[in-house]
Amino acid sequence: MRDLPRSELAEEIESIVLEKFRVVLLMDDAEDLPVDVSYFDLGLTSLRLTEIRQSLEQLLDLSINVNVLFNEPTIAHLVDHLTQAIQEA
Repeated sequence: MRDLPRSELAEEIESIVLEKFRVVLLMDDAEDLPVDVSYFDLGLTSLRLTEIRQSLEQLLDLSINVNVLFNEPTIAHLVDHLTQAIQEA
C-alpha cells in the first residue's frame, strides 16, 4: 500500500476508514456518510472513536496517537493524516 501514488493511497485509506465508521455507526453502504462533519455530530462517542482507532492501527499497521482523533475531528482530516503518516513510514 505504501508504494501507491498519494491519490490512490488516499482513496484506499478513505475506503477503509469509511467502512470502519459505517460499522460503528450501524450504517449500510447505501447510506451517505459525510466526511467533513465532526465525529461527535455523526453521533460517535470517545469510546467508539477509540475502537475505530485500534481497528485502524491493526489494519494499517500504524500507530495512531489518540490526539489525532481530536485534533483532526472529521473523516476527511483523518484520511489526510493517515495518508501522510503511511507515506512517511
